[in-house]
Amino acid sequence: MAPEDDAHDLPGLRDAQGAVFAVDAKAEKPASPHAGHRERLRARFMAAGAEALADHEMIELLLFGALPRIDTKPLAKTLIERFGSYEEVLAAPPERLRAIKGMSDGAVALLKTVEAAAIRLARKSVQTKPVISSWTALLDYCKAAIARAPVEQFRLLLLDRKNRLIEDAVMAEGTIDHTPVYPREIVKRALEAGASAMILVHNHPSGDPTPSRADIEMTKAIAAAAKPLGVAVHDHLVIGRGGHASFKELGLL
Repeated sequence: MAPEDDAHDLPGLRDAQGAVFAVDAKAEKPASPHAGHRERLRARFMAAGAEALADHEMIELLLFGALPRIDTKPLAKTLIERFGSYEEVLAAPPERLRAIKGMSDGAVALLKTVEAAAIRLARKSVQTKPVISSWTALLDYCKAAIARAPVEQFRLLLLDRKNRLIEDAVMAEGTIDHTPVYPREIVKRALEAGASAMILVHNHPSGDPTPSRADIEMTKAIAAAAKPLGVAVHDHLVIGRGGHASFKELGLL
């Protein structure tokens, strides 16, 4: 069959006079209305930083890495609507993230990795210098670590003689409004670590950091047990979404 006949059944290969002309079989399809959006968003972030992006845009930017072939803007907006903010999305439990339509295991893992990285960086800033002289960094770390935890968690920050962090020990986890804490176990852990002082930290999942009567009684019991053994209790911090409470500042310690 002649080349002209080969082209006969392919639409658009002849002009009005019947002459055959070339057509590129790999001609590009019309550009997507979203073409270039990812590059533009990345460019805005690199040029002006996170402050130039809305919360949903920050989430969208992260999701690019786990969901390379879909428009992530609707999913990012859904996550913000469900959880409330960029920080709350990162802190959300994996099972709740997976319940959102469109969230793959890879996307969940990516968001939780970013949260873990933020906590690790905050902890590093506390470890490099005496805690007492870097109180703001300590509060930032405590908030990053447990402010949005769904249940109460009791942590023990153990310090050496120069008030440098030796260990951040998770001593107990409880329910949404209670964590079992035993003064003898607290003091035992401090002695095993060779700590000279400690800061007690726990969260209130309700968001209100106001110390409860049980918090006050428990703190007094720990301080009384630690003092004869030469271990000082510098403070007890209660962390909530709405802020923090310091027993020392409140005159409770």
